Amino acid sequence: MAENPATDPTARTEHLRKLDQDHVWHPYTPTDDYLAAKPLVIDHGEGVYLVDSEGNRYLDAGSSLGVNIHGHQRRELNEAVVAQAAKIAHTTLYGMTHPGAAELAERLAKLAPEGIEKVLFLESGSSAVETAMKMAFSYWVFKGQPQRNKFVSMTGAFHGDTIGALSVGQMTILKNFYQPLLRETSAFAQPYCYRCTLCADNCTLACADTLEDVLAREGDQVAAVLVEPRVQNVSGMVVARDGHLARVAEIAKKHGVLLIADELGTGFGRTGPMFACEADGVKPDILCVGKGLTGGYMPLTATMATGEVFDAFRGDGKMLLSGHTFSGNPMAVAVALASLDLFEKDDVINHGKQLAVVLAEELAKFHDIPHVGDVRQCGLLAAVELVADERTREPFDWTLNVAPRITERCKELGMIIHSAPSDTIVIVPPLAMTEEEVRTMARILHQATSEVVAAVQAELAAAATTEVPVTVTVPSPAESQAAEPTPA
Repeated sequence: MAENPATDPTARTEHLRKLDQDHVWHPYTPTDDYLAAKPLVIDHGEGVYLVDSEGNRYLDAGSSLGVNIHGHQRRELNEAVVAQAAKIAHTTLYGMTHPGAAELAERLAKLAPEGIEKVLFLESGSSAVETAMKMAFSYWVFKGQPQRNKFVSMTGAFHGDTIGALSVGQMTILKNFYQPLLRETSAFAQPYCYRCTLCADNCTLACADTLEDVLAREGDQVAAVLVEPRVQNVSGMVVARDGHLARVAEIAKKHGVLLIADELGTGFGRTGPMFACEADGVKPDILCVGKGLTGGYMPLTATMATGEVFDAFRGDGKMLLSGHTFSGNPMAVAVALASLDLFEKDDVINHGKQLAVVLAEELAKFHDIPHVGDVRQCGLLAAVELVADERTREPFDWTLNVAPRITERCKELGMIIHSAPSDTIVIVPPLAMTEEEVRTMARILHQATSEVVAAVQAELAAAATTEVPVTVTVPSPAESQAAEPTPA
């Protein structure tokens, strides 16, 4: 008798996989690899765990791409969505408002760096960045300087994947592929201390000073400089030294250029304070926030600006020619307000700072693993970078798939975590984790990294002595779990 998908979890999983692989197109996922795989089907969440359709639990060490703050299925957030749905699911912000939009805008303005007063709501990080670009361009048009239509960002920057956001992004693989569609932008050096060629052993923030060269040459054509404060997430958690953001802001101000702070990945306690700009005392002209804004419940971002930027759009019928149908969706706004309430109730910022200390203790243990080149951290954003040669810092051949194999091994051990280019594992835990859950996360990653590195070393040694292909696999989940228990 055929298994019934309605009653048998395994049959249901296979049925859903087939539907998915027949019809769903997945972002940033190698097509043939995915179609040949048996992907997880995530059924629900429990706190900081994801649960698949067969009941297996996985520690959510990537915060579901950085959005989960308070944990999955948080009662207060669930109730906020239900309560708002009983009132109205959506109403436009074109020429009118609703209570939640007004209240959330006020609260965000109070939390943001000094000078930020105005809030435009959107649905994605890419949209928030593109809106910031349109704000900056329009600002200069209304100021009588329409020639200021260029943008400058850091090498390795990722600001989203719509066309405008890709234009100011500087990740090589994306830039090269979509080049015919992109507008011209300029770049200055990223604060990648591990691979820095500008400073000797003593950092002088020479990377930030390269912005001076760009603006000295092009400043009168530049509308704004975009920066990811303190940490470049998608590049592999590239962490800037203290004072870097302040130096960038100083140079931009010197040349009369607007500063756009993209805090989509660094805001809401990820680096320690509510927003990363606070650490260097920087007051941007435009601020983009999102991801954790709703605690991971609904798509909502915001592009925020100073009163000075806003005032350029006053008089003579001027307006910002930008906005979306679902801008400020009442349900998304309601859950964002509830999330901010939890920041106060749970003292999330201080709790996150305590977890960061625990994470630092655990990350120190990774230096003992061969081929770990760099371990970097800023608050609850961290990364472990693997290299073929620790002395020269030469990366592994990409065909070895070192980082993807580590993330796959973590999945076998009961944890979801992600990798970035250059064989880097990125660590983005929910701020709701306990200290013990942080240690569990680090232990699983340490075990997976050690096993995969040992396997790769064996493969390379075998390849050096024989022409016959040799396959070396890491221990099975059963073998490893017998040695050291992991989350079920």
